[in-house]
Amino acid sequence: MALFDLPLEQLREYRPDVPEPADFDEFWKSTLAEAGERDLDVRLTPHETDLVTVEVHDLVFAGFGGDPIKAWLVKPKGVEGPLPCVVEYIGYSGGRSFPWAHTTYPAAGWAHLVMDTRGQGYGNWQPGDTGDPYGTTGPTNKGWMTQGLEDPEHYYYRRVFTDAHRAVDVAKSLEGIDPDRIVVAGGSQGGGIAQAVGGLRGDLAGAMIDVPFLTYFRRAVTITDAFPYQEIVEFLSGQRLREDRVFATLDYFDGVNFAARGTVPALYSVGLMDDICPPSTVFAAYNRWQGEKRITVWPWNKHEGGGIHQRGEHLRFLAEAAKGA
Repeated sequence: MALFDLPLEQLREYRPDVPEPADFDEFWKSTLAEAGERDLDVRLTPHETDLVTVEVHDLVFAGFGGDPIKAWLVKPKGVEGPLPCVVEYIGYSGGRSFPWAHTTYPAAGWAHLVMDTRGQGYGNWQPGDTGDPYGTTGPTNKGWMTQGLEDPEHYYYRRVFTDAHRAVDVAKSLEGIDPDRIVVAGGSQGGGIAQAVGGLRGDLAGAMIDVPFLTYFRRAVTITDAFPYQEIVEFLSGQRLREDRVFATLDYFDGVNFAARGTVPALYSVGLMDDICPPSTVFAAYNRWQGEKRITVWPWNKHEGGGIHQRGEHLRFLAEAAKGA
C-alpha cells in the first residue's frame, strides 16, 4: 500500500468535527457506575512455566455484568515492590496467548497484566480463552464490529471497554502493585481500547496507544476496504436504511471522543501506509488528546507500524513514567 491518506504536514494539524453524543459522559459514567456495583472478584492462581526470572499467575476477574474475564499477571522475580504495572489489551481476533509471550515489560522491572478480550482469541497468531455470554439484538456480519450495533446499550464494545476499565481497577487492587504507576497499552484494537480507558480515567501514569483501531469510524469506513472496518460497510450494504442508527451508536465508542478527554501522558504511533487503521483516523484522535503526548511516525509501514522498533519506544516511555509518578 502506497501513501494514500493526507500528507504528513496536514495530518499533524488534522482536527475534523467528529459527532459526539450530548450524553456521552453520562452514558459512560452510568455504565461504569453500574459495573462498579459488582465486586471485582479477583482470583489469582500460580501458573507453572519453565520461565525462571518471572512469576506467573492465571488471573480471573469480574468484568461487565460480572462475567469472568481471564488475564495473565507476569511479574519479575527478585525485584522489590511495589511494582509499576502495564495493563495491556489485545488486537482484533487475538487473546491473551501464553505467559512466555509477555516477558519484555517484566524484564524492565514492570508487572504485566494482559487482559483477554471476551469472545475473541480464535486467531492463530494469539489465542484467547474468555467467552462472551451475550446474544445479539439484531443482524450481525462476520465479527464483533456489528454485534448490537443499533443500540449503544447493547453494543459489543460497551462490554469490552468496561472490562478494560475494570482491569485497571484489578491492577490497582493487587498486593505488590503500585496503584499510582499503572500504564495502559495496546496496538490496533488494543490501542483503541487503551485510548478509551485513557480517556475515561485520569488516574493513570500513562497510555501507550499504537496504530489505534475503533477511531473515527465515519471516515475509516469510507477510505479503506480493509477489515475489520469493512464489517460495518458490509452490514450497511445490506441494511441500507439503518445508517443513522449505526453511526449514532458508534459515536459513543469513537476513539476521537475518548481522546478529547485524555489527560494522562500518552505515547502514540502510526504507520503512514496503514490501510487497516488509516493515518488520518489516528491523527484525528492524537491531535485531540489533552495531556502531554508524542507520536512516533513510521513513514514506510502499514498496520505493523513500528513493530519491534516501537517496543524500544515503549521502554523509554515506561522509564519516564516510572520516574514521574
